[in-house]
Amino acid sequence: MTKIAIGSWAYVFGPYESNPIPLDTVVKRLSELGFDGIELCGFKPHAHPDDYPTPEKRLELVNLLQDHNLEPIGIAADFSAAPLTAEGEAAQNAYLDCFKRNIELCADVGIPKIRVDTCEEPPEAITDEYEKKFGRIVAAWQKASQIAQDAGIGLIWEFEPGFIFNKPSEIVRMIEEVGHPNFKILMDTCHAHMVASQGAKQPPPVETLVGGAVELIGMLRGNIGHLHLIDSDNTLHGNMTSTHAPFGQGVLDFDSLMPAILDAGYDSEWWSVDLCFWPQAWEVTEAGLKFVRELAEKYGN
Repeated sequence: MTKIAIGSWAYVFGPYESNPIPLDTVVKRLSELGFDGIELCGFKPHAHPDDYPTPEKRLELVNLLQDHNLEPIGIAADFSAAPLTAEGEAAQNAYLDCFKRNIELCADVGIPKIRVDTCEEPPEAITDEYEKKFGRIVAAWQKASQIAQDAGIGLIWEFEPGFIFNKPSEIVRMIEEVGHPNFKILMDTCHAHMVASQGAKQPPPVETLVGGAVELIGMLRGNIGHLHLIDSDNTLHGNMTSTHAPFGQGVLDFDSLMPAILDAGYDSEWWSVDLCFWPQAWEVTEAGLKFVRELAEKYGN
């Protein structure tokens, strides 16, 4: 049966940064609304490893979720202190050390997936250094994929316009070159649209697809490991990430997207709402749940 979750970062980032909604408040509200799960923001003040450094503290997080009948389905970890594309063995080791700390948290709390990104804005032009950075990411994620697999955790990469390697061909190439069975794509519907239809923030030459997000989804057949659902209004938030417009306030055709996602082999029971950076995320959370419930009635299992 299809289950519905939401990312808690919606209440931490952007307009909420100066006054984030406490995790216990978020958990209580999501439970009251009837969500089945929560995708945890691994940034302070929600579920950063520094805030849960001991088994006892992690048990508190487990109990908080269990008491409110919410399953932890993933975590968006904070790698800001360990740039992935930096040159040198020390930089890669720093990234992997940070990764391992988050994997330990996942294992102790029962979080089955960890989300990563490329940690750097796309450049204005493609250079030799651009290619070198691609290789550094591949090397790091090959090791990270195995570390996660050994702990029983899935590794999911969320591509998006605001991070380096945001062209359809680069996304496919990353999957091929990492080449690890535990390395999968996090399919965010608004990112897929902005990457494939708009070519947003791509260094030239811009690469778009005639079939837009639906075509990109088909290119990722067999490699989609997680799903974020949200609309797109063809814009970027702060000229960085895709604007995560509430359902019905954008241009996406979910009656085309959902069959494409399922045909591409996505078979997880979890569908997750993503209201990242939306200024009234708290107020539109219930409407997001209602929309995805209706989608699940049409296309879920």
